[in-house]
Amino acid sequence: MSGVKSLAKDTAIYGMSSIVGRFLNWCLVPLYTIMFPAAEYGMVTYIYSIVALALVVLIYGMETGFFRFANHDRYTDPVEVYSTSLISLIGSSTLFVAAVLLLLDPISRAMDCGEHKSYIWLMAATVGIDAVTAIPFSMLRFRHRPMRFALLKVVNIGMNIGLNLFFILLCPWLSEHLSWSVSWFYNPDYGIGYIFLANFVSSVVTMALLYPELRGFRWRFNRRLWLEMIVYSFPLLVLGVAGIMNQTLDKILLPDLVADKATAMQQLGIYGANYKIAIVMVMFIQAFRFAYEPFIFSQNKERGEGRLQSYRDAMKWFVVFAMVIFLGVMFYLPFLRYFISPAYFSGLKVVPVIMLAEFFFGVFFNLSLWYKLTDRTHWGVWFSLLGLAVTVGLNVLLVPRMGYMGCAWAALGCYGVMMLTSYFVGLKKYPIGYETRRLTAYFVLAMAIYGVGELLTSPSQWINIPLRTALIAGYLLAVLRHERVKLTQLLPLDVIMNRLKPGSNEK
Repeated sequence: MSGVKSLAKDTAIYGMSSIVGRFLNWCLVPLYTIMFPAAEYGMVTYIYSIVALALVVLIYGMETGFFRFANHDRYTDPVEVYSTSLISLIGSSTLFVAAVLLLLDPISRAMDCGEHKSYIWLMAATVGIDAVTAIPFSMLRFRHRPMRFALLKVVNIGMNIGLNLFFILLCPWLSEHLSWSVSWFYNPDYGIGYIFLANFVSSVVTMALLYPELRGFRWRFNRRLWLEMIVYSFPLLVLGVAGIMNQTLDKILLPDLVADKATAMQQLGIYGANYKIAIVMVMFIQAFRFAYEPFIFSQNKERGEGRLQSYRDAMKWFVVFAMVIFLGVMFYLPFLRYFISPAYFSGLKVVPVIMLAEFFFGVFFNLSLWYKLTDRTHWGVWFSLLGLAVTVGLNVLLVPRMGYMGCAWAALGCYGVMMLTSYFVGLKKYPIGYETRRLTAYFVLAMAIYGVGELLTSPSQWINIPLRTALIAGYLLAVLRHERVKLTQLLPLDVIMNRLKPGSNEK
């Protein structure tokens, strides 16, 4: 249990940056949906979907590969693994940016950005920088420095938000009232381009702040180590590409699949905006992932039943708190929906479906430890390719008939199939002994409470909110009582405060 408590504590600290950062980015959604028409916001969603895919390709599994070989019995120097990974990503990212610049015209036309080529090269440079900085951030996780990790992430997101507000709100006002102050750099017609410019500048600043992680060691490139890392990580690349396509392909395909082509980007904008409401589940999974990968590889050095029990406990508490998050978002949706413009409310029906889809993905991520620990990452490839086939098939089948709602059901089907397949194969290949009946009971209980909350909905929010809050608290207390765990045992505040004390090793 102590290992899982450590995992929970690190998850909470990593989650501070993820949750605060994502929340602040989330707050930009009303700005975008108010300032830009749905079709323009649809273009932002479209470009960022492609960017997400490009980032996975440029990292090509090196994050997980770094953790695997930094904990490897054969390579005792984590700095050598770090240096080799970093040199590899710097080289590949430089080649990527150069290739995009050389092929800028055809790429811009293919993405319907022929009149705004700067959108493409700005995001290409941003992706290249973010790919390189993935390894220094991984080193911070490896060295258990979540506070510095969180600080840098928050600075990055804070600068991005500040620049968005500057370009989208302040500059138009200055252009109208004090045109001389911004006329030398601000172009009112550039529109959504300033979203991409803000992202680029914040990535450059983040790399500069990571300078301490880029010095103070001998830069070495171990070719043998690199080849082993590539062999290990290549299946993870395929897995990652298939995985990110499962997340973004619906947004890439939707404009070509909807029956009404005239409103394609508008529908994508509505879908993308409402997808953001479900981002709370994504934040939790991301925070969990940052702490979980170092945790499973370090636990793998242990022997005996305690190691497997740690994996079981991690899965159990993931399910419990993911369900609390699901109930919280759905029960407070009458308030959370105002994070987007009322003009986008027609898409709110996708939120519960996307929330459950992301939950299934989180369970799948938990289950993925067996093939990562046994170096059989090719299984992850097969699971993701199966999910990709489901994604493509369901999108092609459902989107022409249901529009963006078809994208949501396709995501649920994709992650559900991946989760179940990974579980049943894992039973044969690396049995962990998950308490499946108990996990299923906690999930079913949460769904039942959600149903009760919906059935008892009143016209008055003064009645709804206390009732729904009581239902969420009842769910959590029932689980804790069944587990014989006190709520205070799950709170990591003591560790956070210790890290903040003068003289702490955490910077």
